[in-house]
Amino acid sequence: MSNQVEASIYDYPVYYDLLFGSDVAAEYRFLKACFQKHAGCEVRSIFEPACGTGRLLIKLGREGYAVSGNDLNPKAVEFCNKRLAKYGLPETVVVGDMSKFRVKAKFDAAFNMINTFRHLATDEQALGHLQCMARGLNKGGLYVLGIHLEPTLCQPMQEEAWSARRGNLVVNSYMWSKGIDRKTRLEHLGLHVDVFTPTKRLRIVDHMEYRTYKHAEFLDLLKRVRGLEIAETYDFGYNIKKPCSVNGRSEDVVFVLRRK
Repeated sequence: MSNQVEASIYDYPVYYDLLFGSDVAAEYRFLKACFQKHAGCEVRSIFEPACGTGRLLIKLGREGYAVSGNDLNPKAVEFCNKRLAKYGLPETVVVGDMSKFRVKAKFDAAFNMINTFRHLATDEQALGHLQCMARGLNKGGLYVLGIHLEPTLCQPMQEEAWSARRGNLVVNSYMWSKGIDRKTRLEHLGLHVDVFTPTKRLRIVDHMEYRTYKHAEFLDLLKRVRGLEIAETYDFGYNIKKPCSVNGRSEDVVFVLRRK
């Protein structure tokens, strides 16, 4: 590779947005179906914690929902707000910590679809996040949370690769597990993102740490949060007609949480 940098993929919002944008249509349809099937209120306002580039927020905002979000990365927040403004929407995304925040007005629904919750490295941070979400949701509102559980009855997935293209821009990625520190429950992950354009080749070398959750560990955490209940569970196939029962072989799970 002609040019290689050690950096966070979150500091490259254009590449990140393309790489993780392939599931937007399926996620969008699934969220709309969840709002209709599981919400105990009419969904008009939507919040996304750790929203990144806001690929789903933009789409929902253009459909008439009032959208907002936060993220720790200023580059991602700037990218998202510029795109909101491009479509004539308010620049409502702010730099903020998903484990410790308050919103000016409560929201009817929220989502965090692709494992970002696991970036919260400690029990205190994870609990703080869920408590913030419970405080921010209106009664009957939903929090759609997608996480990768650690299976107990089979070997976990150890690597993953995927690609995306937009015009002359091609982004390939490869992620693998370097192992789990059982004391801290942190899984260490390597990530290579290879970027190709007609004039440039770039490899971004990243390292990430995700907190691990067995199903029972996530349920124990949720029991400590006042006001949230599990309305339903699905897998990452996003089929609203096919809820799933979580067991020891489950890995990719979407928890539809509802504010009591």
